[in-house]
Amino acid sequence: MASHESALKAHRQNLKHRERNRQFRTRMRSALRAIRAAIDSGNPADVKDALRSTISLVDKMAGKGIIHRNTAGRYKSRLSSRVAKKSAAA
Repeated sequence: MASHESALKAHRQNLKHRERNRQFRTRMRSALRAIRAAIDSGNPADVKDALRSTISLVDKMAGKGIIHRNTAGRYKSRLSSRVAKKSAAA
């Protein structure tokens, strides 16, 4: 364990940031699971609202550095294509 005052403070900050990032990541993953379930259920109104909020959340996570911006783009692209494919089939 670090013994310098600045190192102790950095450690405390790291613990706080790690917990906050974990909560953000959990929130994002839950939203992704929820929209995938909504897509599979097939209610178009719910899917549009869920897609908008999920894309917003994914963008926020990329902006905060929780996920990489390319990962965010991949998530959004895959979700959008799934929604488009499902709405075309319906």
